[in-house]
Amino acid sequence: MERVKEEEVKEGVASIALLPNGSISGHFIQLRHSICYGLHGTELACERECSRGEDYRLIKLTIIDYNKKKEHDVIVECRGHDAARFNNINHAHGWEKDVSGMVEQEQEKNKIAVSFECETLKAEKVAEDHIKQYMPKLAGLDAVVNIGKMRISGLDIEAEEDV
Repeated sequence: MERVKEEEVKEGVASIALLPNGSISGHFIQLRHSICYGLHGTELACERECSRGEDYRLIKLTIIDYNKKKEHDVIVECRGHDAARFNNINHAHGWEKDVSGMVEQEQEKNKIAVSFECETLKAEKVAEDHIKQYMPKLAGLDAVVNIGKMRISGLDIEAEEDV
């Protein structure tokens, strides 16, 4: 008989730098336990016309669990220019076969769910000051900073399957 473990939803605040080249970098702090996760994302290029609007893009988001020394990848859709919103994606129509294949494989393998919505947008000097204090390696790259609530579920399930 299989044990069914209730999936833990990690809720907290994320501070994410949106870099001019389309990539992202930041941190997610799970509030209840004050656990810090790293966030790194790279934009996936759309070779064909993408009809979801100019503010729509796909990002391969890597969630870094510093305590367990593990990385978890998930493809998310990003909407909004400087004030971003991330959610899981259901399909990748319009992207090249390698991207849509990666999304399909991920859906079969991963059950990681991510949501983020920018509540505070920092730009120019305010963003640069934030970056110098919390993400000094990104200083001088002309990034904007998004701060907002983030929810992640499914990380614990993936960790159990690796055992």
